Amino acid sequence: MNQRYFLILKIAIRKKCVYLQYCKTIVFALENIDYMNYKEVINHYPDFPKPGVDFIDIIPFLSNKEAFKQIVDDIDANVHCPNVITVEARGFLFAAPLLSQSKLVQNIIPIRKKGKLPFAKGDLRDVQIMKEYGPDHVYYRLSDIAAGKPEGDTFYLTFIDDILATGGTAAGIAEALNREVIVLDGKEYKVKVREFIFLVEFPDLYDHARLEAIAPIKSFLKIEGD
Repeated sequence: MNQRYFLILKIAIRKKCVYLQYCKTIVFALENIDYMNYKEVINHYPDFPKPGVDFIDIIPFLSNKEAFKQIVDDIDANVHCPNVITVEARGFLFAAPLLSQSKLVQNIIPIRKKGKLPFAKGDLRDVQIMKEYGPDHVYYRLSDIAAGKPEGDTFYLTFIDDILATGGTAAGIAEALNREVIVLDGKEYKVKVREFIFLVEFPDLYDHARLEAIAPIKSFLKIEGD
């Protein structure tokens, strides 16, 4: 399936921020699968949150029962790990339903902002990431990984988030996770991000080599440059 759909969007980078303006092409990122036309679900808002920015809004999935069910079904069909890592806050919306719907997914590992995760000594990990506007920090707990299901000597993870723009968040988190060692009942387990799944991808904005060196990337919509 290689269809193209037109939407009034454009990407430019100014002052380390991602700006979405006019005349972009949206294409389905995964070929040969009959996905719903998700470009008809998402909205964009010119000049939000500041002049010159065209904001991509995936929240309309929450007011469209058919579309939400379908996107969760499509995510589930592309997950190959029992453990899912997902980022506050919108990633939670699309990953959490997998716990009740998916036959494979057994564990959701939340990535949260500072001060949101209570923790025991030695449990919390602080990860510096590079976002569009500069450096930031996010956090996860080793105990949330250990609560999942290992395969052999490794906890394999699927990374799920709503939008892939510059890729700094996904790469920073995945690289940190891949360095972890989980000790469970006296045995050491490695941690490995096996795949990335995004609702929307901006392929012109991120470092393909860095992310693809970590794991394959899957998305349901691509917003490409002219």
